[in-house]
Amino acid sequence: METSNRVADVKRYLQILSRQYPNIEKVSEEIINLQAISNLPKGTELFLSDIHGEYCSFSHILNNGSGIIRKKIEDSFCNQITEQERRQLATLIYYPEEKLALIKKDESNLDEWYGIILYRLIQVAREVSSKYTRSKVRKALQKGFDYIIDELLNIKGSANDKEHYYSQIISSIIELGRADEFIVAISDLIKRMAIDHLHVVGDIFDRGAEAKKVMNTLMNFHSVDIQWGNHDVLWMGAASGSKECICNIIRIHCRYDNLDTIEDDYGINIRPLATFALEAYRDDDCKKFAPKTFDYNKYMRSDEKTMAKMQKAISIIQFKLEGQLVLRRPEYNMDDRLLLDKINYKKGTLKVDGQTYELNDTHFPTIDPNDPYKLTEEEAEIIDRLQESFMNSETLQRHISFLYSKGSIYKCFNSNLLFHACIPMDQDGEFTKVTMLGQTLSGKAYLDFVDAIIRRAYFNRQNIEENQEYLDLMWYFWCGEQSPAFGKSKMATLERYFTSDKALHKEPKNPYFKLIETEEVCDKVLKEFGLEGKNSYIINGHIPVKEKNGESPIRAKGKLLVIDGGLSKSYRSETGRAGYTLTYNSYGLVLSASEPFDSKEEAIREEKDIKYEIMVNATQTERKRVADTDIGQELLQQIEDLKLLLIAYRDGTLQEEIS
Repeated sequence: METSNRVADVKRYLQILSRQYPNIEKVSEEIINLQAISNLPKGTELFLSDIHGEYCSFSHILNNGSGIIRKKIEDSFCNQITEQERRQLATLIYYPEEKLALIKKDESNLDEWYGIILYRLIQVAREVSSKYTRSKVRKALQKGFDYIIDELLNIKGSANDKEHYYSQIISSIIELGRADEFIVAISDLIKRMAIDHLHVVGDIFDRGAEAKKVMNTLMNFHSVDIQWGNHDVLWMGAASGSKECICNIIRIHCRYDNLDTIEDDYGINIRPLATFALEAYRDDDCKKFAPKTFDYNKYMRSDEKTMAKMQKAISIIQFKLEGQLVLRRPEYNMDDRLLLDKINYKKGTLKVDGQTYELNDTHFPTIDPNDPYKLTEEEAEIIDRLQESFMNSETLQRHISFLYSKGSIYKCFNSNLLFHACIPMDQDGEFTKVTMLGQTLSGKAYLDFVDAIIRRAYFNRQNIEENQEYLDLMWYFWCGEQSPAFGKSKMATLERYFTSDKALHKEPKNPYFKLIETEEVCDKVLKEFGLEGKNSYIINGHIPVKEKNGESPIRAKGKLLVIDGGLSKSYRSETGRAGYTLTYNSYGLVLSASEPFDSKEEAIREEKDIKYEIMVNATQTERKRVADTDIGQELLQQIEDLKLLLIAYRDGTLQEEIS
């Protein structure tokens, strides 16, 4: 009975498949096509981490394909053109419209320049698209020039005929005044073909001022996945309605002088908070809350003081709300975060673990020492209005919806394991058993659970009361000890603001970060996720690699690659770098360290590019084909299914439609 049911299921599946491939001819064509694709070299993957709103650097890395495009220019022309010509060509590809505007001002014979540069762009386009099918390249072309570019990339015939045909097309483009549009179109194709797939290993938001631009770029990118970092989870929690997450976001943006992101980019009204802060803290200079950076070209000096007062006001609201959350969720084991009731408000001291510390700020006009976690009426009204704004911001909700559609807490992709921070472990190297919502889980099962909870919090957001348990967990995944996106025993925000003792500021890391330095533990983690073999790697971000202190992004004999190297400007003084980029092409992995890039205008004007220093080039003995990838395995399965359909047509099980 079971066998007959299985046969019936297969027949039904083949009948569905036959609607797309109605006869032997169509099936055969598709099998041949898929087999050909399977034998092409695999596309290039680019890995980035901890973007933190730094759009300028992020967009330039995408534009130059993490150095790939410059290499393709070198491969295409070797010693045929000068270094200055190579730099101009590269800059033109990265920023075609802006660079054209400058060139047209200075170029005396523009038609001659067009003739030369169009040939060069076509040659680079051929080089960068050579490992893809003609069909894939054609689909990537902009409408309007798709036919012409396709012809130029695939001209056939004798050398003389080809050269004449080729020249005629180029001449016509110039004569018809379409050269600029053509340059933009073919530059876009080159950039599109340089990176086949993008991985963002967490932390798109916070610190930098242009997270909106980063998100818009990701939404328009042709192929991308995202592994959520704790800063992403923070925004996802805020968009779902978590008041604690909302407070943290506003506090961080006051701290880094990025309120434009909140107000202008996402349309969230923070004026009520500003009004409240100026009144409640009118006698307080709030020096400890001054922004870490401040743009005096954008704001007046009085705005800096307002931002400091706002930061203190929202911080106190945050500590109150977090205290309430910890009290209602004793299972989180976060009693050490209950600090407002450990303050002696008369003496100006804080008691932690039996030790007393002096506070460096003792002005708490909104805290009732007898009930320190209770919000004032004004504070409660402010956070209610902010919650409504976050949940009703159309742009924010669109961005967060995209994070859910393309994101996950971890990803296994082409034999590599990607996650932002850690897999919680104990000191003995065992995966920590974590109990949540009545389940005790560890390792992969725990991360799957976390992923599911993060999704429930957002998709159940319409009913805040019923969703509160999931919203509380979103905050926990931002800063809780067993959060795989955070990986520290505490987030010492209050201690950093109000005490000067550095010992209280420490945020001890999960044992994972020490244990994972060994090849043995890496292999254990990979095996937990079903990955084994010498060509499997763990790729993390989250913890900036302090290379200037001797740290390396390459750990455990190359099995672990940590690619958070300081893309965010606020980390560069710690790391000594401006980030790492990792690419994985058909030859293997290439990890590069990059130098700072802060000015698009300078890059266009002076033709400056990011300088990359290759730190590891893990070439493989055999070049990887599409068949060796995850997508390749799907193609091979499709081929097997089509072969079954072919047999069904040939033996008469299914009837062909003869065209």
